[in-house]
Amino acid sequence: MATVEERVVAVTARVLQLDPGDIKPEHAFATDLGAESVQSIELVAMFEEEFGIEMDEDAALSVESVGKAVEFITEVCKEQGIEV
Repeated sequence: MATVEERVVAVTARVLQLDPGDIKPEHAFATDLGAESVQSIELVAMFEEEFGIEMDEDAALSVESVGKAVEFITEVCKEQGIEV
């Protein structure tokens, strides 16, 4: 099974139409990867679908980098009893 980071990168690549190999943990969604606000909302929805979780939208949208998203999603999965 893919790691949380691999799954976050895959979803990010799909939503932003980027090559997964070009996405690094330190990349910021907006400044480095070019995500616009509507794409950020789409990312949150796709992460929820990918991991079978529900995230607080404001908290999720405040996550700025790929690496922080991995940490945030891992924590939400733990809180909701989802094994990753």
